Amino acid sequence: MRTVILANELAAAVASAKAAGKKVALVPTMGALHEGHLSLIAQAKKRAEFVVVSIFVNPLQFGQGEDFAKYPRTLEADAKLLAEVSADLLFAPTADVVYPNQVAGATQPAAKSAGPVGEILEGAIRPGHFDGMLTVVARLFDLCQPDIAVFGAKDAQQLFLIRRMAATDYPHLEIIEAETVREPSGLAMSSRNRYLDSEHLELAKQLSAALRFAKQKANTPEQALESARAVMAKSPAAKLEYIALVDCDSFGEIQAGFKGRALLLIAARVGQTRLIDNIEIVF
Repeated sequence: MRTVILANELAAAVASAKAAGKKVALVPTMGALHEGHLSLIAQAKKRAEFVVVSIFVNPLQFGQGEDFAKYPRTLEADAKLLAEVSADLLFAPTADVVYPNQVAGATQPAAKSAGPVGEILEGAIRPGHFDGMLTVVARLFDLCQPDIAVFGAKDAQQLFLIRRMAATDYPHLEIIEAETVREPSGLAMSSRNRYLDSEHLELAKQLSAALRFAKQKANTPEQALESARAVMAKSPAAKLEYIALVDCDSFGEIQAGFKGRALLLIAARVGQTRLIDNIEIVF
């Protein structure tokens, strides 16, 4: 596996792969790789002959008081892991490569707007997060020019917004959704799980338990929400931020009598760590 830092190195490698008739897949990450990320790469390898994995901790999607400074940065270990799973190229740019017009020391404004969907749920708690996320994803698409890009289902609101942007701005790019990878306990894998001690790990398991229980009891949307809240109420130390049901196709909050595919979304703070998860329910 080769590692590149500069945009022209990435472009040359991708051009060479495409000239050889290879389909190119991009797996964007912020590093601190785990089995969930490796499942994305596995999905990419099934669909493309040349797999690019990017590692870039994007400052635009961290709000004031969030964990940008302490977000785990494990590039050497990540590169070793990527070589073991036979990724073709690691793109590990610095901020000035991703945002070449940024003035030194200044905060780069987000170039993309997530719109109203970006202002609810995660967007309400993390203002500006989705604008920053879409901005960096668009930059990575522009730099890499992939045929396919793979994202995890755990970040459902992010995936919805990326799909919508791609449909408008990158119509020839195929967006692949990879299933959430879970610990044996059911806890969704996340780079932030490493912040959890044994006590907080036990609390964190309640998020997926609440989703599973709600799906079992989900004859109606109201029952699903009530069931999930009942499970979380048994563990008040896990500070619930929201439980919501949205339409898979619009990400709008569903109304009584809804029929179709919905996502039950949950977010909670366990200790100092924010965790999110979701499950699909068909009514």
